[in-house]
Amino acid sequence: MTMLAEVVDAVIGIDTHRDSHEVEIADAAGRPITTMRIGNDGAGFARLLAAITELTPGPRVVASVEGSRSYGVGLARALTAAGVRVIECEQPSRSRRRGKGKSDAIDAHLAVLAALRSDADRVAVPRADGDREALRILLVAREEMTVMRTAQTNRLRALLLAGDDTDRRAARRALTQKTLAALAGRELPAHATREQAVRQAEIRRLALALGQAWHDLKDNRAQLLAIVDDIAPGLTSRYGVGPISAAQAVVSYSHPGRCRNEAAFAALSGTNPIPASSGKTIRHRLNRGGDRALNRAIHMIVLTRTRNCARTRAYIDRRTTEGKTPREIQRCLKRYIARELYRTLNATMTA
Repeated sequence: MTMLAEVVDAVIGIDTHRDSHEVEIADAAGRPITTMRIGNDGAGFARLLAAITELTPGPRVVASVEGSRSYGVGLARALTAAGVRVIECEQPSRSRRRGKGKSDAIDAHLAVLAALRSDADRVAVPRADGDREALRILLVAREEMTVMRTAQTNRLRALLLAGDDTDRRAARRALTQKTLAALAGRELPAHATREQAVRQAEIRRLALALGQAWHDLKDNRAQLLAIVDDIAPGLTSRYGVGPISAAQAVVSYSHPGRCRNEAAFAALSGTNPIPASSGKTIRHRLNRGGDRALNRAIHMIVLTRTRNCARTRAYIDRRTTEGKTPREIQRCLKRYIARELYRTLNATMTA
């Protein structure tokens, strides 16, 4: 194992904040060369780049940035554009802070030490921009729209249940586009009470909002499919892999090289087997860590294949006769799908 300290000339530890960043430039032994506070803007980035050029003892420089996809995203982009290698630094744990205290300067120094002590082949690389970032934005928007639609649907059904027999029948039916259009276009009775007028106005508002949400989600899905097909052709042709699960796989995978191998991708997705043996019982269990959004996408693929794929059903029957529990079979299926996704992404995105 080669430590990062053996292959660099200097490390820059950066503790990022909304308005400013605390920076420490240190040599390969972890000895501070200088510290500074820079603004979270172009002028601050230029000041840091000038200091790197002037003060670092060699060209092999690594920046260990805490929050490289949050407050430090602008700085990470500027450093990458200048040819400085950027790695992601996790926030210091309580055990690492013990006996050292807490300040921005201390956090910057801990970022330096964390980088120097890491394996050169296993450093955390920030996720990519470009199409991958476009997919992430669309997935976040879809999650927000889905949560909002669910809340609006529940509220609309509650209002209908409090109405007359016609409204109660509508509440028990599926809220299709035709049903929503009919609810939005209903006319108020001539002698309606104030309560009825208010209820009908709210029903109309919610019906129109749900109709618009249906169109927005459809457009969102089409955008996800178009981007996924551009950057990972063939991924959505895999059985059970739709545009949403495929987009999440691309977002988590990010770019070739971020996961050093297929086992690392399985660990990232929380599908790598965790030993859970005791005595004469030899077994593994599901991993409850990793990227839970990616794990959920893989879980949905498993459910789709379990319902509709004859090959998957035959596998489940065979493993059941071998004495495997449903949870253990699900773990095996998730691991297989993670391997399939990684190989497809690695082949298509590298090409």
